[in-house]
Formats: sequence, C-alpha cells, structure tokens
Amino acid sequence: MSQINQTFKETFCSSDSRGSIVEEQLQVTTYAKPQDLIITRGSNAKLYDDINNKEYIDFTSGIAVTGLGHSNKKVAEIMFKQANSLVHASNLYYTPETLELSKKLVENTKKYEGQFDASRVFLCSSGTEANEAALKFAKKHGISINPTKQGIIAFQNSFHGRTMGALSVTWNAKYREPFGDLMPNVTFLNIHDDLAKLQEFISSNKDTIAGLIIEPIQGEGGIFPIPAEKLVGLKRACQENDIIVIYDEIQCGLGRTGKLWAHSHLPKEAHPDIFTSAKALGNGYPIGATIVNEKVNNALQIGDHGTTFGGNPLGCAIGAYVIDTIADEAFLKSVTKKGEFLTNRLTQIAAKYPGQIKEVRGKGLILGAEFIDSPAEIVKNARDLGLLVITAGKSTVRFVPALTIELENIEKGLDIFEQAIAKTFT
Repeated sequence: MSQINQTFKETFCSSDSRGSIVEEQLQVTTYAKPQDLIITRGSNAKLYDDINNKEYIDFTSGIAVTGLGHSNKKVAEIMFKQANSLVHASNLYYTPETLELSKKLVENTKKYEGQFDASRVFLCSSGTEANEAALKFAKKHGISINPTKQGIIAFQNSFHGRTMGALSVTWNAKYREPFGDLMPNVTFLNIHDDLAKLQEFISSNKDTIAGLIIEPIQGEGGIFPIPAEKLVGLKRACQENDIIVIYDEIQCGLGRTGKLWAHSHLPKEAHPDIFTSAKALGNGYPIGATIVNEKVNNALQIGDHGTTFGGNPLGCAIGAYVIDTIADEAFLKSVTKKGEFLTNRLTQIAAKYPGQIKEVRGKGLILGAEFIDSPAEIVKNARDLGLLVITAGKSTVRFVPALTIELENIEKGLDIFEQAIAKTFT
C-alpha cells in the first residue's frame, strides 16, 4: 500500500480489517455510498480499491463518463502538456483550443449523420449547464416570436439535471418536490401516448410553448429508447409551430449507441434544433457543450448567456481528442460489436430468469436489464463478487461500460452478474 493510501486509511477508516469509512461528517448528505469501497485508481474498464485489496470490473464508467477508459494515457499527456501551456483565459478572448473543439463538434456531427444544420457551439462545464443553456436559448427564441411563448414540454421518465432549470424538466418527483417552486410552464407528456395525441397537444398550445426537450434514449429513467417514428412526428409538429426541439445526448451520445450521436440513427427530418453533450466529452474532466443551428443562434444577443470556466483550453484540448477518437468508423463499429455481444449475453441471462427479469433494452453500450423488483441486492452482490453496476429508474440495472472495454472483460463481468443474480434468488 502506498504512503498516500496508508495515510488515508489511518485518517478516515475504521480500525477493523475492512477499511470502512467512519468520517462522514466532512461531506454534505447527498449520496449513499458503500462503506467498504474506496476507489484509489483505475485502468480502462477496471477500478481498484488498494485500501481493501479489491479489484473490480467496471460497467459504470463513472456513469457513462470515462468512455475512453480510466487513466487514459493520451488524456493524461494532453492534460500535462496543456496545463504547462494555458489552463484558463476566460471567454473574453479566443483560444485555439476552444475554436478547434467547436469546429470538430460541428464538422463531425454533420459528417457522422448527426444534426444536419448544426452551426454553433456553447461550451460549458457540465451536462446540467449544457441543458440550462439549451432551455434558455429555446425560451429566448420563443419570446422573440411571441412574449407568451415561454413554456417547455418534457417527458415522463426524463432526467436533465439538478439545477433549477434542468431540474424543472426532470420527471422524478423525488428530485423536484423537496425544492418547492421551480421554473414555471413545464408540461410532462407521456411518450407512450398516441403520436396524434402528442401532436394535437403541441399544436393546440403553440402560442405558449417555446421548446421541447427529450433524451433519444432515456438514461436515468430506466434506459428507454424513444421510437424513431415518435421523434420524427414530434419534430414535425414542433417545426410547424415554431417550437425548438432539444435532444439531451449527455448520456446516450458520443459513440455510446455505435454512432456518434444517438440521433444519428434518425432521418434528417427528426434532427433537433439544439442538442447537448457532456459526460464522455471530457473523459472525466468537467466539460459540456450545447450545439445549435442558425435559427436558434439568430435569436441570441451578446450578453444573453455566459460561463466562467466553460470552454477553457484544458477541457477543450481533451474534448478535441475525445471527438477525434470516437468519430472514427472503426471505433464506432467496435462499439456496435461489443454492444451486440453484451445484448446477446444479457438476453440469454434473462431467459434463465424469466420470473425476475422483465426485459433487456437499449442500444450499443447503453443497455438496461429491467427486473420485476428492485435490483439493489443484485447490485450489492455483484459488487461483493468484483463487478460494479448501477441502477436506472426503479428496477433496472444499467450497463454503460467504457467504450474501450475489452470483450474479455465484458464476458467476465457478465459471468459475475449472472452469479450475483443466482446468489440473490437461490
């Protein structure tokens, strides 16, 4: 054990052999964490607890963040080089790194069948910030047409962030209700309703709705891919009624579905006016992006929005490397291959436990296995056996490993997952 880890154990852990955390009063009460798991380092799709001498296959990638793996050597090189050149200069000035990332986002989006009219980029520091910008931009566009055009349509099972605007369009009441009044004029629709009913609502409220926000694959809500025909129909109705369409690609974007963006699977007529990216864009370094077309940009004026840290050279240098790596046909094909392997094996496991597993769904390397009841015990048993998985929604186990995970570790991880299920139900 390194001296750093030894000092940590002596300072923060109990005296027993498990290395359990006993000093919790230092952090605000926001997360429930396992007491006997202390991550000290990582390597691609593995994480290590050197305090407790444990090794884990990681199917979480920091909640779909480290798409190019933990401790990516090239990212480390870029961080060192850029930190010795320029970390921050503010958005009062241009920097080469900011311009380069913006250019790569727009050009690769068009090249790899994403938003065909993508034009401009707002860079920020997180996915929540990216969604906040998207909501503000949509509202500004709506107000420029009609002062009453301020409302936002969101959907059941959605998750868009924790700040007040993003939280206002997040479905789960347990996230929203403890904080009282949020952004007004938000309507949650059920994506499973008949398309004609959804379109009728949009057209009937065209004078009060500025934007519609949706995840092409709902992540936190339970890994629900939205049918293409629904997205085509929603975009058509919004376009006819001057309503801005926002796709939240923070979790499902950047190669996770086997294409650069989840909406790259859709025809052009379903493409958004705005889409957001974050998580994997920095491979662990905080960065987000809001990509818009000219229609949206034309409604904006200098001073309408801003950010202190967004677009800093360090984050942009990393983001440019991430885009270069993922926006590659061979890389994207490898994700598709791994996703097919993972899906097939999960389907086989589900067939063995029809009384416990309801459905396997998703695309590429964003997959979910929905159980009849809460899978909390399965997640715990998997962790005890050396696999890290997380939940989504009330009863779904989520699989979002690094896009660079080896097939061998997918197979080993699924062996452990199957053992965890057996341990839970036998």
